[in-house]
Amino acid sequence: MTAIETQVQYGSYMTSEQIYMTQEDDWDRDLLLDPAWEKQQRKTFTAWCNSHLRKAGTQIENIEEDFRNGLKLMLLLEVISGERLPKPDKGKMRFHKIANVNKALDFICSKGVKLVSIGAEEIVDGNVKMTLGMIWTIILRFAIQDISVEETSAKEGLLLWCQRKTAPYRNVNVQNFHISWKDGLALCALIHRHRPDLIDYSKLRKDDPMGNLNTAFEVAEKYLDIPKMLDAEDIVNTPKPDEKAIMTYVSCFYHAFAGAEQAETAANRICKVLAVNQENEKLMEEYETLASELLEWIRRTIPWLENRVAEQTMRAMQQKLEDFRDYRRVHKPPKVQEKCQLEINFNTLQTKLRLSNRPAFMPSEGKMVSDIANAWKGLEQVEKGYEEWLLTEIRRLERLDHLAEKFKQKCSLHESWTSGKVELLSMKDYESASLMEIRALMRKHEAFESDLAAHQDRVEQIAAIAQELNELDYHDAVTINARCQGICDQWDNLGTLTQKRRDSLERVEKLLETIDQLFLEFSKRSAPFNNWMEGAMEDLQDMFIVHSIEEIQSLISAHDQFKATLPEADKERVATMGIQNEIVKIAQTYGIKLSGVNPYTNLSPQDITDKWDAVKHLVPLRDQMLQEEVARQQSNERLRRQFAAQANIIGPWIQTKMEEISHVSVDIAGSLEEQMSNLKQYEQNIINYKCNIDKLEGDHQLSQESLIFDNKHTNYTMEHVRVGWEQLLTTIARTINEVENQILTRDAKGISQEQLNEFRASFNHFDRKRNGMMDPDDFRACLISMGYDLVSRTASGPVEFARIMTLVDSNNTGVVTFQAFIDFMTRETAETDTADQVMASFKILASDKTYITVEELRRELPPEQADYCISRMTSYIGSGAPPGALDYISFSSALYGESDL
Repeated sequence: MTAIETQVQYGSYMTSEQIYMTQEDDWDRDLLLDPAWEKQQRKTFTAWCNSHLRKAGTQIENIEEDFRNGLKLMLLLEVISGERLPKPDKGKMRFHKIANVNKALDFICSKGVKLVSIGAEEIVDGNVKMTLGMIWTIILRFAIQDISVEETSAKEGLLLWCQRKTAPYRNVNVQNFHISWKDGLALCALIHRHRPDLIDYSKLRKDDPMGNLNTAFEVAEKYLDIPKMLDAEDIVNTPKPDEKAIMTYVSCFYHAFAGAEQAETAANRICKVLAVNQENEKLMEEYETLASELLEWIRRTIPWLENRVAEQTMRAMQQKLEDFRDYRRVHKPPKVQEKCQLEINFNTLQTKLRLSNRPAFMPSEGKMVSDIANAWKGLEQVEKGYEEWLLTEIRRLERLDHLAEKFKQKCSLHESWTSGKVELLSMKDYESASLMEIRALMRKHEAFESDLAAHQDRVEQIAAIAQELNELDYHDAVTINARCQGICDQWDNLGTLTQKRRDSLERVEKLLETIDQLFLEFSKRSAPFNNWMEGAMEDLQDMFIVHSIEEIQSLISAHDQFKATLPEADKERVATMGIQNEIVKIAQTYGIKLSGVNPYTNLSPQDITDKWDAVKHLVPLRDQMLQEEVARQQSNERLRRQFAAQANIIGPWIQTKMEEISHVSVDIAGSLEEQMSNLKQYEQNIINYKCNIDKLEGDHQLSQESLIFDNKHTNYTMEHVRVGWEQLLTTIARTINEVENQILTRDAKGISQEQLNEFRASFNHFDRKRNGMMDPDDFRACLISMGYDLVSRTASGPVEFARIMTLVDSNNTGVVTFQAFIDFMTRETAETDTADQVMASFKILASDKTYITVEELRRELPPEQADYCISRMTSYIGSGAPPGALDYISFSSALYGESDL
């Protein structure tokens, strides 16, 4: 019969899905002639076949002779497969034997094995090479094929299993299936790893390979039901033992310990799931702690900013302003970073939970990201109000200090004028005076009344300033009110005394006949002029406060108008002094002896001259003060322009960067790692720009220290720049976090960079608004373009699309984000742990029981994971369980947020 054609040379075979042996494992026809290799394979394969044939009550003695009629070959296949083969032919003719062997070979091929150059004729003829090749093919298919560790090939999986099991043992280094097994220690290590009670490994010596091998063979045959398939002498005395013989024998150990291996695999899966839960819980605790600290800081800070109790002095209020600046520069920026980091940690945690098929994290009440954002918004509102209040209070105190100083100056002038007036008005000099003296006293009193009336305005000004100080809540209002009340009471008393003295003088006025008209005229003319000069001196020394060039220019203009009146005032002075000259001239002409003083006034010509000189002296001093204020206002204007020049650059720069960042998330450029690197560089460039913000803060502080509260050269305030800067830092951090989450999604879901780029390209194509979101119609078109059958005319199209929308837009926002799109594209095909898988793993550890004991958990799991399970599992409530049994079924469901099964 013609041999079945295959794709590989004899010595290896291939299933429909996988080549189990690489080309280097193929049988070399020349090497097969090596009698040592042939002897090893003949003995090993014979023992392996007999280990199965004895279950049917038979065995073979000569491997190439006993399979020639095909009967024991068909029996062997039925035993190892558990299936029935076609009924064998009963005849003993050659064609009967060939028919039976073909039935066996056909059965092997039906299991996906492709044989090469192996035909029934060679087996019937007793071809040793072909018979050994056929048995090796059967061993590969039924004993080794299903061995797979970490998705490797059968041979690699078996080797990896051996390496892991023998790794802790001294003098053992398994690298292959020939030389690594010559000293026997690897076989002893495999046995000791699973059954330490059978071998004392500490007593084995590397220089005793014969003893080690025989110990392993004897223990395996006696206690593990693994027949002796090899001879120690053949292995030790052969430079390179036969690989296939070693693999056949070692595979028996794998199957013997399969139950323990299954339990270990289950334990590893559980450890992996528990590790994810422990990490997630740690992240949740860190979020709760950071959120609590940030909310507590906001809670402590808001009352401080809401405390609007004004200080009584300018120095104290300026200290409050400095404290507020320290808060803005030193205390708040780290909290801005904490708030941003908190949002990033929250998003990262939710992504990890979603990727590990865990329920979303719900922070404690009041600690949601939205709660923190609302608290932060409230803080900034209070902060803005506090700054406005500080500046308003500083302006108020500045105004109060100015008014208080002005009040004191006017009070001092008035008190100086009223000094001795009560005593003067209370004098009884008219009782003993002559007629001329009486008339003089009368005229003098008239002059006093004129002077008194002239001072009425000042008293009213003093009262008005005191009232304004009270309305502005001046801190020393008690002293101001007391002094003002004293002046007003004194003024009322002066009015009363003045009227009484006039009444007294009028009673004796008829006794008076003459009066010196010239003295009276001088008195009448000099008094108003004197009041004018005193008013001028008061105005020239008056304090002023301005905030702009325009205001100081207005004062300069008023001062220039005053200087323009000086020539006319000088004429009045000359005229007044002319009256005194006329008096002297008349006295000299008529020989009148003057008393030396004007009886009608205390003003002397020298007083007029001195005050006029004082006015002329004060005029240039006032000029100097106004020019100094002009220089100060010009300096303030330079500060305004300096601040505006920077603000008009920084403000648009921040806006431009915000717009650039908004486009980064939809642009495809290289791998995610390259994008992350570019974004990090982008973030560093933004951070490097911070020096410009700091310089602007410095200019802003200089402006506030100079009491500059407005700036017509720019629309950007320092508050605008601060808010924009904080938003820019938050936005770039969030963008970086989105890329990090994409990397996390890509790695967790096992998708390639090319797939992710394809997903991004599809998303960007249908993101019409370029805002990182698609509306449902665009998303539907995107899915259709990627091969989803969602055409509206099909019956299942709308239903399927509705199902998908519930996955990508669970909150019914009406848009699909890129992260939701990526999660959908990878979710349905990703291999993730499920509650059922974890439950099945626990069932293996529990030996198929519906409960598990503490001892079983501590025996199968590492201490940390065992303690974790024991602390969280509830007690088993079913019947037939020992005390302390635990419910692993409910625990597995709870891990994934599912209800109890």
